[in-house]
Amino acid sequence: MEINIPEVHAEVTAAFMRYEKALTSNDVAVLDELFWDSPHTIRYGVTENLHGHAQIASFRAARTGVFERDLLETVITTYGRDFGTANTTFRRKGATKTGRQSHTWMRTPVGWRIVAAHVSLLQETY
Repeated sequence: MEINIPEVHAEVTAAFMRYEKALTSNDVAVLDELFWDSPHTIRYGVTENLHGHAQIASFRAARTGVFERDLLETVITTYGRDFGTANTTFRRKGATKTGRQSHTWMRTPVGWRIVAAHVSLLQETY
């Protein structure tokens, strides 16, 4: 299996950056589009465990707000031509906690989609 085929890596990176823009601007339509429309899709968040695209979309519809955040370190790795991961650490503007976000991306007939996601916050350090 080839790791980080340049054109595949570029595709997943572009999908990840599209997600990032949609997330911080609260573009719910794009966020819903980028999650695989399947009952097998999961998203574990800071305060929620969501199973299936319907639960994820319902969560997104209820979420409000536009925000800014800095990506501190992002690692995108692709495995072959149809699978990849994106992991990043971030800090929202004005926040003191660092967050972690991971995505598992899969190529589908309609493009790259997130099949699993996880978001968590680290405890503050003193």
